Amino acid sequence: MPWAGPMPSVTSVPPATRAVAPFRSPVAPAPLDDSGTCVPVSATLAINDAIAARRRRGQPVLPLGFGEAGVPVHPFLAAELAAAAGRGGYGPVAGSAELRTAAAGYWSRRGLPTRAEYVVAGPGSKALLFGLLLAIGSDVAVPQPSWVSYAAQAQLAGLQARFVPAPAGMGGICDPDALAAAVQESRAAGRTLRAVVVTLPDNPTGTLATPRAVRELCAVAHRHDLIIISDEIYRDLVHDPGTDFLSPAQMAPERTVVTTALSKSLALGGWRLGVARLPAGPLGAALRDRLLGVASEIWSAPAAPIQHAAAVAFSEPPEIRDRIARSRALHATVARAVARVCREAGLAVPAPQASFYVYPDFGPWRGWLRSRNVRTGADLARHLITEYGMGTLPASAFGEAEDVLRLRLATGMLYGDTTAQREEALAAADPLRLPPIASALCRLAEILADLGP
Repeated sequence: MPWAGPMPSVTSVPPATRAVAPFRSPVAPAPLDDSGTCVPVSATLAINDAIAARRRRGQPVLPLGFGEAGVPVHPFLAAELAAAAGRGGYGPVAGSAELRTAAAGYWSRRGLPTRAEYVVAGPGSKALLFGLLLAIGSDVAVPQPSWVSYAAQAQLAGLQARFVPAPAGMGGICDPDALAAAVQESRAAGRTLRAVVVTLPDNPTGTLATPRAVRELCAVAHRHDLIIISDEIYRDLVHDPGTDFLSPAQMAPERTVVTTALSKSLALGGWRLGVARLPAGPLGAALRDRLLGVASEIWSAPAAPIQHAAAVAFSEPPEIRDRIARSRALHATVARAVARVCREAGLAVPAPQASFYVYPDFGPWRGWLRSRNVRTGADLARHLITEYGMGTLPASAFGEAEDVLRLRLATGMLYGDTTAQREEALAAADPLRLPPIASALCRLAEILADLGP
């Protein structure tokens, strides 16, 4: 059923159960039968497993593959979790009132006035994103490049992910003209593309789209009646706190869903807790009902003790604000240092603006790398892990073409192997002088010098 009017109504939300041909990954094991959907382990988790296996064999590693924040859990939050350990029961599917109120306050302090009834919690923003795709039930446009799981989740839901280029300077945002063309082409072919994902700031490039890019995308979304899913999990890790940050929810509040979590800003990935901010109005009400239906059948409710600790974190007491500020500074310092090593080796690399990602382009070395039998990004990543113990992810994992020679380097695991080393990195005036970080930077320079022409 087509959407009615400029803003989707409750009765015009399309069904979420339409099936298309199952996803077949060329590197996945065969499905159990012809009706099954089979996908490989997520590229980010697979490289983490590969690095761990090398360590178990006593082989040296340079861990630049897995996107973990790499700082210890704050003792204050650990104590809150321990104090709530006795909490049991499933509780509301949407999450506790305590958590939803705290998350509403978090967004309100960032210029997005939010009511608790429009917040839904889940076991990580990753699960919420999948639930949203199921709830929306249409094909989705995703930036190229973009986080590895957007396209995979769409295909698992029986939908199509349409990659739309995200040009330099627009990291995490589909080019507006290309997005409009993609929507028109999809609809002309009988597809229902009615959603677009944006990532602010971006994974894998570590950059932040400009407010102008966000405004232009919102204009296309309004013109073509698209739901915007804005993944803002790295928002609190923009390196320069004075940088202009414009959420699509400020420009297109009636059609934007915002998701976030604590896994990046506070390194609580293993706690699995995320929140989604749904738009007010008919679309938000319809999406909330559908998302809660999905959640009730998949995860029932987030773990009660984790919800309590997350509510404390989202309320942002001074201890938490200080921790995030220190983490942001550490990530910025090390990511910029890694980018500098890459530039000095002769690689093209965007200046990192947020998170702990660097996205160098080995294209200038293409001719030389062919002599080492390296022709694709996957070849390059494989060569680096097998020959040097350097874990990375190729651009093809993020939706780019196989022959693109960009790699994502995740710097968050360079701060040390122990809690004491990582706490020292957080407290250091110059973390680049600390042995774990200094040795990692030196090893990266050595690898690039040996690899390059």
